[in-house]
Amino acid sequence: MSRIGKLPVQFASDIAVSANENVITFAKGKNSVDLDTKGNVAFTLDGNVLTFATLSDSRAHRAFWGTYRALAQNVVTGLTTGYTKALEINGVGYRAAVNGSVLNLQLGYSHDINYELPSGVEAVVEKNVITLKSHDKQSLGQTAAEIRSFRPPEPYKGKGVKYVEEVIARKAGKTSKK
Repeated sequence: MSRIGKLPVQFASDIAVSANENVITFAKGKNSVDLDTKGNVAFTLDGNVLTFATLSDSRAHRAFWGTYRALAQNVVTGLTTGYTKALEINGVGYRAAVNGSVLNLQLGYSHDINYELPSGVEAVVEKNVITLKSHDKQSLGQTAAEIRSFRPPEPYKGKGVKYVEEVIARKAGKTSKK
């Protein structure tokens, strides 16, 4: 039995939730997110509470029960408080700048990298830290992973793009024979 799936998803009255067959739509202000359950779980909307139930006792339906409840909670949290991820740039001459919805990165290559931010993701650069903000947890994580992949941190000097909370295991360089 899913311990996560049993919990109801509660949301504030300023979030409009509507259900249409298998699709749950969450809306607040200009942001709107659709959660398609693809008919894998049953759900009921009761005022400001959304509850999920399994369709059968099969292993797959029990797994979907907790998964869709967690996805719905992530949508509600994203619309109320939002999500942030911070990336740190380390390296001589490594820089970042935001120009509208384009993130310009100088990461030691012969050319600049102009990364187009997806809609709903905002970036702020302060010194060597890029802070990404969004109401969509999945697109925020994907964007941060793509930016990190342009120059992953290397273990010898620690140069590259890393998450602020990430710890890079440092290695000793070569030593000469004495």
